[in-house]
Amino acid sequence: MYLSRTPFCRKAHSLTLRLFGKGCAELDMSSIQGEPSMVSIEIESTKKREIEVSEKPIASADTTVSTSKCNAKTYFQDFCHSFKRKDSDLDSDVEAQDTQLSKTIKSRHLLMISLGTGIATGLLVGNGQVLAKAGPAGLIIGYTVSSIMIYCIIHAAGELGICYRGLVGNFTRYPSILIDPSLGFAISLLYTLQWLTVLPLQLVTAAITISFWTDVNPDIFVLCVFIVVIIVNLFGARGYAETEFFCNCCKILMITGFIILSIVIITGGAGKDGYIGAKYWIHPGPFAHGFKGVCTVFTYAAFSYGGIEVVVLSIDEQEDPVSAVPNACKKVVYRILLIYLLTTILVCFLVPYDSPNLLGSSHSGSHASPFVIAIESHGVKVVPHFINAVILISVISVANSSLYSSSRLLLSLSEQGSLPQWLNFIDMNGRPIRCFIISILFGMIGFVAASDKREDVFTWLLAISGLSQLFIWMSMSLSHIRLRDAMKSQGKSLDEIGYKAQTGYWGSWLAVFIGFFSLVTQFWVAIAPVEKHGELDVVNFFQNYLAFPIVLVAYLGHKIYYKNWRLWIPADKIDLDSHRRIYSATAVEEQEQEQEEDDIQSIQTSIISRDEGK
Repeated sequence: MYLSRTPFCRKAHSLTLRLFGKGCAELDMSSIQGEPSMVSIEIESTKKREIEVSEKPIASADTTVSTSKCNAKTYFQDFCHSFKRKDSDLDSDVEAQDTQLSKTIKSRHLLMISLGTGIATGLLVGNGQVLAKAGPAGLIIGYTVSSIMIYCIIHAAGELGICYRGLVGNFTRYPSILIDPSLGFAISLLYTLQWLTVLPLQLVTAAITISFWTDVNPDIFVLCVFIVVIIVNLFGARGYAETEFFCNCCKILMITGFIILSIVIITGGAGKDGYIGAKYWIHPGPFAHGFKGVCTVFTYAAFSYGGIEVVVLSIDEQEDPVSAVPNACKKVVYRILLIYLLTTILVCFLVPYDSPNLLGSSHSGSHASPFVIAIESHGVKVVPHFINAVILISVISVANSSLYSSSRLLLSLSEQGSLPQWLNFIDMNGRPIRCFIISILFGMIGFVAASDKREDVFTWLLAISGLSQLFIWMSMSLSHIRLRDAMKSQGKSLDEIGYKAQTGYWGSWLAVFIGFFSLVTQFWVAIAPVEKHGELDVVNFFQNYLAFPIVLVAYLGHKIYYKNWRLWIPADKIDLDSHRRIYSATAVEEQEQEQEEDDIQSIQTSIISRDEGK
């Protein structure tokens, strides 16, 4: 049971304990004083139970004390106290420890996270460069193939997340249990490095985006955005979720407006060019650089879709993950079809792939955004300012997600024993505060924004995370395959799974195939980029393929250190009992009844102890 305490003063009337689901409770002590005169217990349902201890107000000699002063002092003390380690059972196993994280992410937060988290410069700016390399047909084909992979992966991740709800490390831990511990370590390390480097990258991008309006030193804006992101994350999971909810609403509203305006321009209802139709598909044509141009799209698409897996990463801080996660996974199809594919198609009808504006660097802000070019080039003004504002919001959103995700990933590596146990520290508000500080230190790299070498630094930082998404997603799909294989080999029924992926077993195999194909094609375009006309470029190769040697070194290093030379765990040897949650109507009912009795007994014991203390 997770207990959330709120600050309280001495003037009082009631104590309320709200129990949500099977393992989340909220204790409201905002107005308690003296001895309770009545205890009333009300159980509304299995998902929400309320136990209330109420009393009559007792006269006090200090009734003239200012409530505001009491509140101010109490809140300050509570803020300082919140950084202390949360009490926990030191003898409990690692699966019980993660329940110290706050259960504050609601279903509405999760829905917006599934729809908008990760939508940033990859889609809003970076697609311009890819359009120039692949052409409109190549861009759409590449995104369509990648979208099929993403849809299969998210459903597989949702099934695994519900099965292994409460598992330390979440989906970065699945390969260690279901495939091979060395692969799990390599994937966890790579994914953590990715989010650690994304934070300074987004801080610099935010500063450059703001430079669209002013020429002030960019480090000033890095500092401003950095402070905002830190303050938001100091509120824990709730601060992250509320910020993502607001930012994602802004993104979706802007994209909705872009879709409507683009259709009007294409049909000749606005702009200076009249009816456009398929004009740019005829001249300059549907493809640029042929099949090789199409191959450049896959990793860009993976980068654009990055962050969508946070739906599962945040499962241990959700109020009701059993119903919220499947719902969010099903809604991902709307993000794929409406936000990514539809906007990409509209851009391809409005911008020719030989437009000189597309050849600019992605660091040139909104001027290189295909969204801006698609509207501005047809005579519609003012729009760049709105889109630039949304790009800024999107960048701050991704920076917020990176600080949140990297601190949780560092915590999971610590709890698994891969990093020092000193990092395994969760404070009273459910924040992994020491991991949070490490992530902030990485973010300070962003202050090179004013340096002449910033492009060199961030090119290599970006290289670390270039292929990370593909490796992470492939490991999710392989883990899902191995789970199904293990259950079949050991005679387990699929009815024990709380949520079954809509794409099924073969959907995960399809995702693995597309991911492997993307890695192979990226090797080709990385070592011989299209702009070099077939010439080999070693520097470009490592800038685009650096994630692979990182994974390889981590994988082999783990095997050498632990002397584990087995390539994978046999299906009949996979442990399906230690971590997996079994879902059945009888088991759930019994578990809820036991939890309910334990909660009531705990309240009665605390009241008796308090009476004895008085």
